[in-house]
Amino acid sequence: MGFLAGFDHVINFLAPAIWLALLLPVLARFLIRNKPPALTLKRLIALHFIVGSGVLVAGLVVFGRDGKMLTYLALVLVLASNQWFWSRR
Repeated sequence: MGFLAGFDHVINFLAPAIWLALLLPVLARFLIRNKPPALTLKRLIALHFIVGSGVLVAGLVVFGRDGKMLTYLALVLVLASNQWFWSRR
C-alpha cells in the first residue's frame, strides 16, 4: 500500500470523528444561545476530535475491525456527553 492509499484509509477511518467534531460545537452555538461558551470554538473542536479519535481507536481494538455500529453509537454518546459537560461549565 502506498502513502496516498494509507492516508486515504486514515482519513476515512477518522471521518466520523472529524464531522462530529466540526458540526456538534457549531450547532450547539446556534441552539444554546443563553450561555456564554466555556471554551473557544477551536479548542472545543480539537477536544472533540481527540476524544472521538480515541473512541474510534478503542472500538477498533475491542472489536478487531472498524465500522461497527456499536463503535459509532459510543462515538455519538461520548461526544454528546462531552459537549453537554463543556456547555454546563
